[in-house]
Amino acid sequence: MSEPAGINLEDLINVTPLKEGGDVEPKVEQLMGKLRRLQHGKRDLEEEIKEIISVSDFLQEELTTLRTEAYKLEGIHKEKEELCRKLQFQCEESEQDAVSHLKQNKKSEELLEQYRCEIQEFKLKQRKQRMKFENQLHQLIEQHKSLHSVFTPERLSDEIESAENTKRQLLSAEQMKLAQLHRLNEELDEMEKQRQPEKTAAETQE
Repeated sequence: MSEPAGINLEDLINVTPLKEGGDVEPKVEQLMGKLRRLQHGKRDLEEEIKEIISVSDFLQEELTTLRTEAYKLEGIHKEKEELCRKLQFQCEESEQDAVSHLKQNKKSEELLEQYRCEIQEFKLKQRKQRMKFENQLHQLIEQHKSLHSVFTPERLSDEIESAENTKRQLLSAEQMKLAQLHRLNEELDEMEKQRQPEKTAAETQE
């Protein structure tokens, strides 16, 4: 702040004309007092201006800091929005995968149920055939017992061998059917093992 125009004691004295025979000393004292008050006011104004400038600088720094913080927060907000979009997309994909797994599991369950029914039917059919084979074998044995007295010893051995061959053929057919049943059971167990991880993954996603 610029100082007031040069004020000196001589100027103040010259402002007030002296009357002839007047008292000069009181006028000088008044002017000196006025000068001291003006100088004191000037110092006060300078101190206030310094304080205002200091506060202004502090506020400017605060404003700069707030702008920097706002810029950082805006960047973080954009990153959060992008992350939110990615997570939402992943969630939608997971839901679609879960629906697909559920449909696949449903088809697998239906196929397994079909296999179970087929195996039950096959077992029932095997049971009936085994009963039929046992009845035929029993009838054949009874026939040999009743025909023992009719055939000669030479022909009896041939008939016995023929019966043994028939028995072996029937037993071989029975073993083949049992092997098929065992293979179907193994395939069913294998499908259950393959389906178990998918079922566990579907339950985890739920």
